[in-house]
Amino acid sequence: MSRKKATEEKSKPTEAPETSANNAQKNQENEEHPTTKKDAEEINSEENCEEARQDAEDEQTLLKKQLEDLSDKHLRLIAEYDNFRKRTLKEKMELSKSAGEGILLSILPVIDDFDRARAHLGTASDLDAVKNGIDLIYNKFNEFLKQQGIVEIETENQEFDSETHEAITKIPAPSEDMKGKIIDCVQKGYKLNDKVIRYPKVVVGE
Repeated sequence: MSRKKATEEKSKPTEAPETSANNAQKNQENEEHPTTKKDAEEINSEENCEEARQDAEDEQTLLKKQLEDLSDKHLRLIAEYDNFRKRTLKEKMELSKSAGEGILLSILPVIDDFDRARAHLGTASDLDAVKNGIDLIYNKFNEFLKQQGIVEIETENQEFDSETHEAITKIPAPSEDMKGKIIDCVQKGYKLNDKVIRYPKVVVGE
């Protein structure tokens, strides 16, 4: 056997133990750290869960703030509407009062005329003057009514209309052309801005 072969044969047994030792060391390292990859995955999973939890908390905080803002706006809107309703009701009541005040102020001069006429009735000797004074007061009062939109419903020689007249009785017509027409007016009727506020009570010919 040559010296080279003898050297190779001697070296072989020494290489095998080194390989076995390396494998044993690797196995020992694997045994000491058997789940290193798994632990890393668990750590990543925990980090992801923490991030998700934080994101959920942030979103919850944002939604809570938005809810508080909406509730505040809702309460403010209710308060503003309530104030508007109260203010409108107050203005409406004041307007009604002032409107009634204007009507009363307009009718006061007519009442003054009646007072003056009554004061002179006891000493008046001229009947025509008294009559003229009453006519003036009457015309003045009618003018006041027209200014308020109140007009008398015509009845003299008018065709009977159930929409604007109230027949209290019927009598034989004095002539053919008066049949179905108003013969007499027992009580005058009035309209307020084209709306009947009191129907005239009339006698109709038949």
